[in-house]
Amino acid sequence: MRILALAGGIAGAVALSQFPAFSQQYVQRLSGAVDELRAVTIAFDTTARVAGLSREEALDVMGGSEFQNRLRDDMRTRIYRYERLNADYQALAAAAPLERLSRAWRFRDADLARRTWDDFEPAVPVTSEGAILAGIGFAGGWGFVSLILGLALKPIRRRA
Repeated sequence: MRILALAGGIAGAVALSQFPAFSQQYVQRLSGAVDELRAVTIAFDTTARVAGLSREEALDVMGGSEFQNRLRDDMRTRIYRYERLNADYQALAAAAPLERLSRAWRFRDADLARRTWDDFEPAVPVTSEGAILAGIGFAGGWGFVSLILGLALKPIRRRA
């Protein structure tokens, strides 16, 4: 049981020690997505303003044909995504890796997370944050495997 718990601890340490590098790469991708969507949103808002419309008014008048309805819905989705990603970027950009871990729910864009993971290459945790996260991961992995094994072996111990 101890060997399996140790293996779980090591796996947790290795996995969580990679969080600083992964989170940095995610934030870099997030920044690029925010920049791209900002340009689209500003262009739309400028066009609406020149026409004397607010953003919502411009979106409302875009409907009509099936094509226009799809274009309107696409624009609304892009603007919403820009606002959500920009809020996530603002919360993550200046945060240290340990702070980012406490804001893990801000890594909520599945497409960006998947593409970051697809290109991610593990890094050696040479920073203090990487070492701390490795320690947390070790404790978490050890505790998780110990809990699972303890629950699984409980009926066997009762018989003995």
